[in-house]
Amino acid sequence: MKLLYRLFFVTGFLVVLVLVIAIARGYRIDFENRSLSSTGILAISSHPRAAKVYINDTLKGVTDINLTLSPGAYRIEVKKDGYTSWSKEVTLRGELVMSIDAILFPLNPTLSPLTNLGILKAIPVYPTEKIVLFSETGDETKDGIYLFDPVNQPISFLTPLKQLLLKKDAAALVGEVNLAQTSVTFSPDNTQGIFDFVLLDGTQRIFSYLVSLDEANGTPFDVSTSKETLLAAWKRQRELDTLKIFESFPREFTKIATDSFQMVQFSPEETKILYQVNKPVNLPYMIKPRLIAANQTPETRTLDKDSYYLYDKKEDRNYKLPSPPSNLLWYADSKHLLFIEGKKISIIDYDGLNKQTVYSGPFENSFFTTTSDGKIIILTNLNPEANKFPDLYSISVR
Repeated sequence: MKLLYRLFFVTGFLVVLVLVIAIARGYRIDFENRSLSSTGILAISSHPRAAKVYINDTLKGVTDINLTLSPGAYRIEVKKDGYTSWSKEVTLRGELVMSIDAILFPLNPTLSPLTNLGILKAIPVYPTEKIVLFSETGDETKDGIYLFDPVNQPISFLTPLKQLLLKKDAAALVGEVNLAQTSVTFSPDNTQGIFDFVLLDGTQRIFSYLVSLDEANGTPFDVSTSKETLLAAWKRQRELDTLKIFESFPREFTKIATDSFQMVQFSPEETKILYQVNKPVNLPYMIKPRLIAANQTPETRTLDKDSYYLYDKKEDRNYKLPSPPSNLLWYADSKHLLFIEGKKISIIDYDGLNKQTVYSGPFENSFFTTTSDGKIIILTNLNPEANKFPDLYSISVR
């Protein structure tokens, strides 16, 4: 009797254990069909939180939420009043957890002034948050070149500008210059810049000066005769810096990249790369077997010349981007790309899906950049009748 009791107890324990393990792996009891069927889990989060989650047009709750569903195809929509919506079609597999993180952007973003200088043009110092500003308002005590650096500064307030070179001081060096035509090449560590000044005397003569971005009112150094040598050294250093980042990428990908790609931009986290192809090539799989729970957006491994692609080294996935948009730029989270589309600034997921408009108000000179905390910086004039020149403004989109 005791033996039967022990056998019954052990059998019952094993049955319960098997059921617990099965449930933990995503299996659920189907009472209608009297069977144990596998399920998957959709873990859906969003920024901001408390956004409504729709599965195949049916409201299922609000983020953050975990949904246990049978394997199959589902259309996910995440919506919140006052924000753009997000959607994606996925195929859920049994025994797997699929994580979805939807980023929603406000329909009415807020603008905050960053400068009151009166700006002729602005040049971002990628990949830093610094911006070189050119001012020419007719005030010789202020007209010149400045550096905007929001690091360690409250970006919602006017950030003190660092004066690099006044126009009158440039004139003392080479003669009257045209700031609108001044171009800049930055050093690999972004601490210096070669400024090419064009004279206003009609000769179109160019003088090149090395200017420090770290020292205010530093003495510019004439590099007109040694410019090409310095640029060649900078180019080599950039190549070495790129190869250093590539050490964390698969070796075969690095070989193909150095032979066939024109490097464009690494993501802020340096886990993805946006690039253009110089010559046709097939991109082999680097991770075998393929990751089961990876992004399901169809990828492209046959690469066409001059086309733009994005490679994700974590999942070994490669996506072809639509026709090259203007001013393509990584967003701070390494999951999105910003670009100019006509007269608006749009954002897409890194796999080319979920295009959303984040700003469609006025901005000038096709200029925009982004900050590490997710703000967008534009050049605009919100009161042109009283103010002739634009200034920098930040757009809060998070």
